[in-house]
Amino acid sequence: MSSTTNAIDSAADNRRAYLLMIITTWCWGCNAILGKLAVDEISPMMLVTLRWLGAVIVLAIFARKYVFQDWQVLRQNLRYTFFMGAVGFTGFNTLFYIAAHSTSAINIGILQGAIPVFIILGSFLFQRIKVSRIQLSGILVTLVGVCVIASAGDPGQLLTLKINRGDFFMLLACFCYAVYSVGLTRRPTVSSLGLFTLIAVFAMISSLPMLAIEALQEGLQWPTTTGWGVVLAAILLPSLLAQISFIQSVGLIGPGRAGVFVNLVPVFAAIMAVFILGESFEVFHAIALILVLGGIALSELGKHK
Repeated sequence: MSSTTNAIDSAADNRRAYLLMIITTWCWGCNAILGKLAVDEISPMMLVTLRWLGAVIVLAIFARKYVFQDWQVLRQNLRYTFFMGAVGFTGFNTLFYIAAHSTSAINIGILQGAIPVFIILGSFLFQRIKVSRIQLSGILVTLVGVCVIASAGDPGQLLTLKINRGDFFMLLACFCYAVYSVGLTRRPTVSSLGLFTLIAVFAMISSLPMLAIEALQEGLQWPTTTGWGVVLAAILLPSLLAQISFIQSVGLIGPGRAGVFVNLVPVFAAIMAVFILGESFEVFHAIALILVLGGIALSELGKHK
């Protein structure tokens, strides 16, 4: 009887996690569009800082009770939460929005398919989570897809290391978020909202030095009317809805399996980039998309029970 109950609970957790990851990846697909819409409307670090400042204000109104409730545990993990906010949120978003200035929204979306690769490898290296041969095949297929998009379908560019600057920054951003994802498995035993609120606070704080550097080097660009719209959308979708959904998903099925669903981001990003931004969808985009989506099938097929 108990085994049957556990199986039912596991199936329910899987369905819930899958729904949460679809919501998460749609929001991240939207973020690729927002990154392009932000160009010339607001400077990158201004967007990062305002995005997390807005998220903190919303969380302070609706989630502060969870912080008070969990404070005894959270204050013992301040280094952990600062690291998660600085790397997973500030680091990722900074590189993401800088990348948007020199690559397309379609590329940004497809390159996020590298996140599951980094997550699975990180889980294996630092947590000794086994990787099956089929999962390894999924990693390799995804890597080929990333290479196709990074080289714009021309392998010769890889041989001569001629990779778009924006694509390179996007891969670094993916690495930062993979570190954050693996780090979630060591999260303290607190509520998702309590943890996320404190991480968001540290994300906003850690963005301030980068904002100062931007002001000194290139000058700040305050948001235009369109820029404010981008800020508002970034606060509600990728900052709040996506992150809360992702934290809950990792708690249900682990970082490796949750991370694989990031391969859905290219689908959402590519569709929206074509219809909203009017970007052209080339043959090499289609090839890369097929390859990175193949990773989700192989990795889920090869998952360990």
